[in-house]
Amino acid sequence: MKHPLPRWIAHRGGGSLAPENTLAGIRLAARLGFKAVEFDVMLSADGTPVLIHDETLERTTGGAGRVCDTPDATLFLLDAGNGERIPRFSEAAALCREYGLLANVEIKPATGFERETADVVARLTAAFWEGAAVQPLLSSFSLEALEVARDLAPQIPRGLLYDQVPADWLETAHRLQAVTLHCAAEHVSDAVLAEAQGKGIPVLCYTVNAKNAAKSIFERGVSSVFTDRLDLFAAETSAYKGLHLGG
Repeated sequence: MKHPLPRWIAHRGGGSLAPENTLAGIRLAARLGFKAVEFDVMLSADGTPVLIHDETLERTTGGAGRVCDTPDATLFLLDAGNGERIPRFSEAAALCREYGLLANVEIKPATGFERETADVVARLTAAFWEGAAVQPLLSSFSLEALEVARDLAPQIPRGLLYDQVPADWLETAHRLQAVTLHCAAEHVSDAVLAEAQGKGIPVLCYTVNAKNAAKSIFERGVSSVFTDRLDLFAAETSAYKGLHLGG
């Protein structure tokens, strides 16, 4: 199913205005008019997919240790900021469907759990969004995870995710049947932008938190940006690039 690609994507749910990777952040992004949110999904010790960015708990919660070593009974009691708890992937998916948000689901495996995490996230993404008017976008820094997603949920669009885009990115995109290219805004080159534009592949850049930087990067041909500054760009969130995801 084809659906439009918004120019603005709320980074880690609610950006800097709400605890990252929480339901409160997703609700805030929707309330401010954002049409798309990005969040990270990792597995707990019990194999439950949850929203969290780091492999360890210290930075974003009151807990300690590795997420993949922490059982659900402990994980779901932790404070993820302002009294919010770590959400289950199922809860975030339901909320995105309720608000009609495009969800960029980043498969974020703990080290050594690439295939297991991708297997769970890909299968559940297909199930959670079955029949949805707005389909999600799967991305990952792990090429292995994207291979699994391609094989298990080929109907869900995939995005290559890099810090700096390698020279062979287009070959990798073809192999993984990826439809978008994601990279750090400060590292994207005009050559990569021209190559992507020539192949009709939207480029999505993270993390853009200033208006002048956003203006410049859009002028260079970037399709969408991830931002923490939802307050700066809320008035512009209805804009679309005129591109569509999906087949």
